[in-house]
Amino acid sequence: MIVPPMDTGTEDRRSLHERIAADLRDDIMSGNLAPGSALPSTAQLKTKFNASNATVQKALQLLKDERLVVGRAGASVTVRAHRQRTMRPASYMAPAEPGQPFRWLTEAGKLGSEARSTLLSVSEVQPPADVAAVLGIADDETVFLRHQVLSIDGEPVELVKSYYPSALARGTAIAEKRKIRGGTPALLAELGFPPRLSVDRVSARVPTQEQYQALRLPSDLPVLRTLRVVYSDDDRPIEATVMVKAGHLYELQYEFTSD
Repeated sequence: MIVPPMDTGTEDRRSLHERIAADLRDDIMSGNLAPGSALPSTAQLKTKFNASNATVQKALQLLKDERLVVGRAGASVTVRAHRQRTMRPASYMAPAEPGQPFRWLTEAGKLGSEARSTLLSVSEVQPPADVAAVLGIADDETVFLRHQVLSIDGEPVELVKSYYPSALARGTAIAEKRKIRGGTPALLAELGFPPRLSVDRVSARVPTQEQYQALRLPSDLPVLRTLRVVYSDDDRPIEATVMVKAGHLYELQYEFTSD
């Protein structure tokens, strides 16, 4: 069901095909148009939006480029199956069990997907201002950066940059360009810095050039950016990670108790 827009007195300056795609995209992401279901026909969309055939086709092409729908000219366009993923951060923040892979990989595998992490680089850098602030790093201090991309079924889904205080990481596997069995949470625990608390700050942003290319984004649709700070005993920050994923394909699920 496509709900008519509210009259707020503000003009929507987007082109008509972008507005049509936005309404359909919301219905797909909300589940009103379920995987495998057909979108309204071209004739129906032309009538509903008072649009030309060419405008409707441009809107549908946007959704095809975003990998949300499939179809061809002269045939019905359907919602692509299993495209939307709900990520539950709480399920993969804890250290992996001894000898087990990074928890993110195992959790993705439970959904029937083939998950992979690719380590792109490890370097000693001056962190971004927001990372320096949460880690309590002075302006002239450096940190170790582990830069990786996470993929599901061969498609890049998340760009990850994890920063560690140099005093903690230097001389450990964190500072080496190699994968860490069980991930850094397991290693941090072994080093005497068990993760005790994780705090997420989530925002929607227009993708940078690096993010656009690394995630193979189809347009400048917003990305979900999470800045996660991990604290050990005595509220000591031991890791700050910036995670970026395509906003039109993912949602985050957080669970809280009333305690």
